[in-house]
Amino acid sequence: MKFKGKIWKFGDDVNTDEIIPARYLNITDPIKLAEHVMEDADPSFASKVGPGDIILAGKNFGCGSSREHAPVAIKAAKISCVVASSFARIFFRNAFNMGLLIFESPEAVSGIKDGEVVEVDADEGIIKNLTTGVDFNVASIPPFMKQLVEDGGLIAHLKKTSSY
Repeated sequence: MKFKGKIWKFGDDVNTDEIIPARYLNITDPIKLAEHVMEDADPSFASKVGPGDIILAGKNFGCGSSREHAPVAIKAAKISCVVASSFARIFFRNAFNMGLLIFESPEAVSGIKDGEVVEVDADEGIIKNLTTGVDFNVASIPPFMKQLVEDGGLIAHLKKTSSY
């Protein structure tokens, strides 16, 4: 699994209200949620981000309430992955359950700037900064969790693997 995208950098403690504000939680259509992704952190983000782009953030990304809308909105915005120094535990599980690929790498967060272009190789565990030529290691993702993402999330995975 390899992909390339532009970096959109955010700081520490980005909470789920910043990712998808509570005023939009009555929306169930993922595409409509994507129109408001990161709105409280950067009001124009949804109109600027492109397919395959990557969110880079500091520590404790996805803290706050345990809403599944947050990873759904990110994924529906066609963001290829989120790289952070660390993730709030509930967001970590929700991301994989919803089929959003995430990586932990404090080194990448401190060494990559907003707007730079990177290539992420999930199989090798490397982020290549194509702008500067510097490589960063990322924590490996267990094969089962990688399979959840490839299958489109937990529900899709269960439908695919269920004998019922």
